Amino acid sequence: MTDLNPQGKQMADESMVRNLAAQAQAIWPQEAPLLRRYALPAEPRILDAGCGTGEVTSRLAELFPQSHALGVDIIDAHLELARSRYARFAPRLRFEHQSIFALDAPDRSFDLTVCRHVLQSIPHADRVVAELARVTRRGGYLHLIAEDYGMLHFQRGALDPREFWHIAPTTFAAATGTDLFIGRNIFGILASIGLEQIAIDYVVVDTLRVPRETFATIFKAWRDGYAEVIGEVTPISRESALAYFEQMIANILDPRGYAVWMVPVVSARVPSGPAAEG
Repeated sequence: MTDLNPQGKQMADESMVRNLAAQAQAIWPQEAPLLRRYALPAEPRILDAGCGTGEVTSRLAELFPQSHALGVDIIDAHLELARSRYARFAPRLRFEHQSIFALDAPDRSFDLTVCRHVLQSIPHADRVVAELARVTRRGGYLHLIAEDYGMLHFQRGALDPREFWHIAPTTFAAATGTDLFIGRNIFGILASIGLEQIAIDYVVVDTLRVPRETFATIFKAWRDGYAEVIGEVTPISRESALAYFEQMIANILDPRGYAVWMVPVVSARVPSGPAAEG
């Protein structure tokens, strides 16, 4: 796989802006307490790798008010939006065009390295995780959201969403060289490079914990951004993909319906050593 951004078109689509906003609204209230657990210095250096529109980079800057945060991405339109939205945090919050495969940072630069909603969208996730670990100081932390498309559950209707989530992620991943089940594979990647204190928690995005409209907005954005490419690279046609998405959205919005997305939140610590920093 030579294309390091096989979902580039989808990531740059306007639907992704909506998606990132809704995902942050849905996930952050349960995620923030997990971030507070880390033993960080008083003025931590934070990297948000694959920051998108800065939705969570800005929340990190608020959560750690003495921090110095850097958000990096390769989609310039997203970076420009982030800079305009969160200028109030400058200069301690910056956004730069960088590839997460080759970060422009010395070894051991950050106390906390965050990478959310990215690893499932790229090939060679193990290379990226190794790069994230490289720029994290000894005793510092990686904080990852590693999506897994076997962890979405809906009620059956005229269509069975289990069929969609069984077929679409497997064939889409094969066509793009990505791992859409990275949530269950990330532990092995972290362990293989010697990280410690590996933990996997779950944010439960469901129709009880998250406003239905917020939850539905995520799936409306996925519908708008991905139905076409699903029709191109999987056995599921665009029309069928739209039908599945519409049924899942209706399930979420039904006052008597229940749906759930289990979101793996993964953390690991870079081992301290003789030259430990901080």
